[in-house]
Amino acid sequence: MTVDLLLGLQWGDEGKGKIVDVLTSKYDIIARFQGGPNAGHTLEFDGIKHVLRTIPSGIFHGNNMNIIGNGVVIDPVVFKSEIDGLAKFNLDLKAKLIISRKAHLILPTHRLLDAASEASKGKAKIGSTLKGIGPTYMDKTGRNGIRVGDIELEDFADRYRALADKHEAMIAFYNVDIQYNLPELEKEFFEAIEDLKQLDFIDSEEYLHQAQKAGKSILCEGAQGSLLDVDFGTYPFVTSSNTTAAGACTGLGIAPNKIKEVYGIFKAYVTRVGSGPFPTELFDEDGATMASVGNEFGSVTGRQRRCGWLDLVALKYAIQVNGVTQLMMMKGDVLSGFETLKVCTEYNYKGEKISHFPYNIEPENVTPVYKEFKGWHADLTGMTTYEELPIELKEYIEFIEKEVEVPIKIVSVGPDRKQTILK
Repeated sequence: MTVDLLLGLQWGDEGKGKIVDVLTSKYDIIARFQGGPNAGHTLEFDGIKHVLRTIPSGIFHGNNMNIIGNGVVIDPVVFKSEIDGLAKFNLDLKAKLIISRKAHLILPTHRLLDAASEASKGKAKIGSTLKGIGPTYMDKTGRNGIRVGDIELEDFADRYRALADKHEAMIAFYNVDIQYNLPELEKEFFEAIEDLKQLDFIDSEEYLHQAQKAGKSILCEGAQGSLLDVDFGTYPFVTSSNTTAAGACTGLGIAPNKIKEVYGIFKAYVTRVGSGPFPTELFDEDGATMASVGNEFGSVTGRQRRCGWLDLVALKYAIQVNGVTQLMMMKGDVLSGFETLKVCTEYNYKGEKISHFPYNIEPENVTPVYKEFKGWHADLTGMTTYEELPIELKEYIEFIEKEVEVPIKIVSVGPDRKQTILK
């Protein structure tokens, strides 16, 4: 029996979907443990690019089970669209995909509430994806939410109406101009609910408990990144769930002492979508090059990602909070062509050099301290072994390993699952 955990160590978009896809053949079960359809996991193989929003990234492999855990919030309309998009691949989703009854549902009015809240903030907006994630988690913690298991109850429609009416009153309170046709949105919602009912709903904590007893291997898949964790991220510019390792326990019902390996995914540089502090952000040609070469646009939102040099202060913090045992470095190929690379090793924090991640990393408090490295010009995308990599990249990797005291086991040199080097 093995329970391993894979999560992002930056502000999301690290390439978790690809690595889950690469590792999937080793596991019987892939279980998504938090987040919602604001997170797009991109997989690329056989010349086709796939973007998954809610469905675990193991769905394209034939012999495993994929679970949407209780910590996930599900938008039935987006989920239906995702299912429809997979139809051409002849996947037996009924046999391969199951959903926790305790997962919460995103209602149409959750999305409207999200838009109204963001509009009311003006210049202080946090950069929400407007997918209804925050309001849904607010209802969850406020004990008002509707869960997947409620679909099976006779009074589901009444429960829906009561919560939607409450949401409409809240939308009116914000006093902003939000145009919507709720009957039309509700028609689409309830049609999608009927599609959702075609899949099996399970008591996922019991299912996973029995799977562990039976010796099954389980990979827990996270969404977003550690610096977006609602507790440990750059609050309030965070998501509404626990994206760190603890979220796998609460989002699936797996005991902490059952988790063995914690795979931490990070980019060879850093990106961030939306608002919030970003100490190593670049506003020059280097940042523009990273964005262009790395195709740094959100897989779900299409928003351009902000780019910057690797931040070891933030990376060490994420490794510490998650108990990471193995690292995987993504997009090493994007840094090819830079004459000089920089890595942030410390912060100048209010006039003092520090090496830990402080409470506040706003630019008026934090200035990054950099170490420079010689770049390389080789095209990495066709390389298949660690030995082939340029010496400058190896020095870059070995410096990171020494600083964070965790080995880098995988180096990704392109988007395709085959462009993955084992170290």
